[in-house]
Amino acid sequence: MLKRVFVAPDPGRARLRFAARAVLGIALAVVVCELAGQPLAGAVTGGLTALLALFTVADSTVRGQAVTTALLPAVGVPVLTAAAELHAFPVARDLTFLAVVGAGVYARGWGPRGHSLGVFAFMTFFMAQFLHAVPAQLPGLYAALLLSVLAAAAVRFGLWCYERRLPPAAVPAPPGGTGLARVTTRQAVQALAGSGFALAAGQLVSGQRWYWAVGATWWVFVNTASRGETLVRGFRRVLGTVVGIGLGLLVAAPLHGAPLPSLVLLAVCVFGIFYTAAVSYTWMMLWVTLLAELLYGLLGVLTPGLLALRLAETGVGALGAALAVLLVLPVTTHATTDAWIQRALRCVHACTAEAAARLAGSPTADPAPRVAELEGLLGRVRLSVAPLVHPLNPVLGRKRRARRVLALLDDCAREIRGLVAVAADPEASHDARLAAACWRVEAAVEALTEGGAGHLHRPAETPAEPALAHLHGLERALAELAEPLRARPVTPLVEA
Repeated sequence: MLKRVFVAPDPGRARLRFAARAVLGIALAVVVCELAGQPLAGAVTGGLTALLALFTVADSTVRGQAVTTALLPAVGVPVLTAAAELHAFPVARDLTFLAVVGAGVYARGWGPRGHSLGVFAFMTFFMAQFLHAVPAQLPGLYAALLLSVLAAAAVRFGLWCYERRLPPAAVPAPPGGTGLARVTTRQAVQALAGSGFALAAGQLVSGQRWYWAVGATWWVFVNTASRGETLVRGFRRVLGTVVGIGLGLLVAAPLHGAPLPSLVLLAVCVFGIFYTAAVSYTWMMLWVTLLAELLYGLLGVLTPGLLALRLAETGVGALGAALAVLLVLPVTTHATTDAWIQRALRCVHACTAEAAARLAGSPTADPAPRVAELEGLLGRVRLSVAPLVHPLNPVLGRKRRARRVLALLDDCAREIRGLVAVAADPEASHDARLAAACWRVEAAVEALTEGGAGHLHRPAETPAEPALAHLHGLERALAELAEPLRARPVTPLVEA
């Protein structure tokens, strides 16, 4: 787990910049709220709102990101109003919360913008429960929400918009289908059922902190597409919470809410959340848990009993998600995993073709967007295969094959990144052997994705030319992929 976080590739230092900008944007939002005379609850609202604005908005273009950010208050204000106005009416409040859950998950079917607005709507309702917001507080909370969105936007699109120098981010489209065959529709029903269980059971555990259980169920469903992915994510959420609570007892509890050290550690937690989110959900949850503990310390309510309660509610939420994905319209992972692997392999070929055209002198060839797309697809493959490579998976044969597939796909990505780096050098020249190697890569991808049984070429030696060396390494990785991938029709990696 440590290796995944600290040795994971960070092309262009994207995660580092993402995390550093988040610290800056959230700090500015809190300062603006303080200067506007907001009380502690308003400053907390501002900080959390800015965190969400910077974390969840993931449109492929800067323009799209700006539009989604501008739409956040249009979703957040009415949800915040409903949460506060219904504070004294538990049944209506609970039903409204469940409606927000279902709508928020269903909105993912409309792409990154729907996903962002759905998450923001849910977290705004959750935040109102966290602060025990009542109608009298609404004017101040509205101001904090609007000011923090503006502050986050000023940093993201004005002060430090590093995305303007990058190709549009590639966001892999979710599996399609209509009606109940559509993954997002089935997940909306699952999330609604799981959250209903978490809400009822969470209130039995605590009438004050029940929303933690609903939050745990909700976040287990984010960025998953099958029951296996959801179960693994639930396990990692509980693990991250346990480790985070232990760390909080050592770090947050002794501070007793002291402002200066708490604020410094909050900045560290924000950086940790953003830096680790893309590579380890367990680590991200560790930082989220520690951040919550520090906030409770600032509010003067942090106790060991409260931490034990958080763990219990997290367990209830994870259980609700597990029951929902197992019993309510289950989404199996075999077809999903196969589709993501095939899309990743086709993208490998597209990257190779663009890089080779660039080396041949084509002025329009640009492999960078394809490399970004490949990184996104490989992330989806890892999520889909995660249940098989999990340490608790008892099926050792499939675990070994799944790990082999992931390792070889990573080898492909490494060779592609190297090839693109060589192609970016204006001094690099075209070698006639590159065309032949690219044709062999194309043939290998077709054989792997279309079920061909032919022998795949495996270069015997590594040439001195950098571009050709990367292509030969790519050929070897594709040839070695044939064994674990072609075994799937007999013993699939994932049970149907």
